Amino acid sequence: MSRLGNLGARLYRGEVGYDFVAKRKLWYGVSILITITAIVALGVRGLNMGIEFRGGAVFTTPATPVSVAQAQDITEEAAGHGSIVQKLGNGTMRIQVADLDTQRANDIKGEIADGLGVSEESITAELVGPSWGAQIANKAWTGLAVFMILVVIYLAIAFEWRMALAALIALVHDLTITVGVYSLVGFEVTPGTVIGLLTILGYSLYDTVVVFDGLKEGSKDITKQTRFTYSEMANRSLNGTLVRSINTTVVALLPVAGLLFIGGGFLGAGMLNDISLSLFVGLAAGAYSSIFIATPLVADFKERDPQIKALRKRVLAKRAAGAAKDGDEPGAADLPEGAATALAGQRARRGGRPTGSRG
Repeated sequence: MSRLGNLGARLYRGEVGYDFVAKRKLWYGVSILITITAIVALGVRGLNMGIEFRGGAVFTTPATPVSVAQAQDITEEAAGHGSIVQKLGNGTMRIQVADLDTQRANDIKGEIADGLGVSEESITAELVGPSWGAQIANKAWTGLAVFMILVVIYLAIAFEWRMALAALIALVHDLTITVGVYSLVGFEVTPGTVIGLLTILGYSLYDTVVVFDGLKEGSKDITKQTRFTYSEMANRSLNGTLVRSINTTVVALLPVAGLLFIGGGFLGAGMLNDISLSLFVGLAAGAYSSIFIATPLVADFKERDPQIKALRKRVLAKRAAGAAKDGDEPGAADLPEGAATALAGQRARRGGRPTGSRG
């Protein structure tokens, strides 16, 4: 078995592990800081909306030796404001100019033809009205709302309402970070971006549902035992699926990274940039939230339940009594949560017997 596979098996059996749940306040703080940064970026810089949402014209030129920078200067001088120029694979150019009506688009088309040294008839122009972009945005918001409602209903039925609420918070967290990154880097928001954002919702839920499924199985009849608190059981479930979550995330990120850095960076394919950036950031944020946000939130919500509170008291009391009888280990009731979890793991591997016991 490989070293990673051996680590995964040991994590699954609870022989080793990292106490993610005990350090949840740290993860919450990091997530709040990132989210605030994303919201501030949105408020200050806003989003660079494409012409599909703002309205404008797209000009496609024939092959020309003129550089992208020169074409952009020619277009901006003609339009009087910014433009986006992309060199396509066959030497042609795609020029986007926002906020144009039909007459103005025809005038700019002629000036671009003169500047590039090509005939006006060889340049194709497409006009895009802002109403079309508004329809796309409205449908995207509707799809997002329906998706969120269905997710909450499904998770509440398949698991419980606390898990549904934690998953919903994690989803909002992932979407906010992704949109914030778009604002910071200044990438254009196009229908491809909307497709990417809707796609990452499913990926974001994947690891979360896997952990929740393990937690549901592990916490069945949890109040009938006194070995683990609910938070410790949640942490064991998280560690048990940790390697799987990392593997699936890395495998998913590699092709997306290829699209973003090779397809978008070297080939200059705008649509690839739009989709791949949202996928890349969303996948990474989804993997983070499933480990550091969703499961700790479930533990926080669950620990407020009276039965789970009573279980925690029983577990800590039993550990304190065992430690006092043993005489050479500290009382678990006085330990921080992370140390208590480690002590619980040691006792579980010894079959629940205190050190020195022969019974």
